[in-house]
Amino acid sequence: MPDYDIEAAHYDATRGGVPRAEAAAAAVLGLVPETARTLLDIGCGTGLVTQRLNRSGLRVHGADASSGMARIAASRVGPTIVRADVAQLPFRDESLDAVSAVWLLHLAGIASHAVVAEAARVLRPGGVFVTTVDKDAGHDVGSDIDGLLTPHRTGTPSDRADLITSYAARHGLAPVAEARFPGHGQGRTPLAAADAVRRGRFESWLSLTGRPAEQLAASLAALPDPERPRADPEYRLLALRKAA
Repeated sequence: MPDYDIEAAHYDATRGGVPRAEAAAAAVLGLVPETARTLLDIGCGTGLVTQRLNRSGLRVHGADASSGMARIAASRVGPTIVRADVAQLPFRDESLDAVSAVWLLHLAGIASHAVVAEAARVLRPGGVFVTTVDKDAGHDVGSDIDGLLTPHRTGTPSDRADLITSYAARHGLAPVAEARFPGHGQGRTPLAAADAVRRGRFESWLSLTGRPAEQLAASLAALPDPERPRADPEYRLLALRKAA
């Protein structure tokens, strides 16, 4: 997994920047009830999305385990950003109307259950947890890059929708709605995909190392138009409501 204290300085520039953040925030807000007065964005990163979750009458908080990320987020959002383990949030039981998690659970591994449980704990009855699911699947746009990567997919992504729904059910959360939004500027190039394979950036679902990884990277780099981005991904959001 990347060191997000180091990644913080260039994270936004390599993750779609403002257009992607605006699309994500709009989709999240579309699933948050108008009656909500408090929202916590967990795994908030640099706060680029968090900053755009502000709307009239909604107080927005953010939490991230990385001090580098939280520092940048605080410069954008203010003192409502805290550095915290998202599986041990510094918020009281049933104290928030909404919790959002954008591009987080795919990184959580076996801890994804603990993250869902913690979101449920801090939500008031009737509150909603809004989270991205199936992130890696969203990047499969049927391109020539995907044609090379797909045969090497292994394991079960920790943000798979059916897993998250089952975890949520154990803590009184039930799905009520969903939305999709585009990952502006996130279409992969063959060269970027090759570099990601070499660096182990697909570790959540691709277990190749050594010579097999290098062979796959070489095949990706040899694709036509290696610097041309393929289609942007489409991300999926689930809204899960806590029983009243």
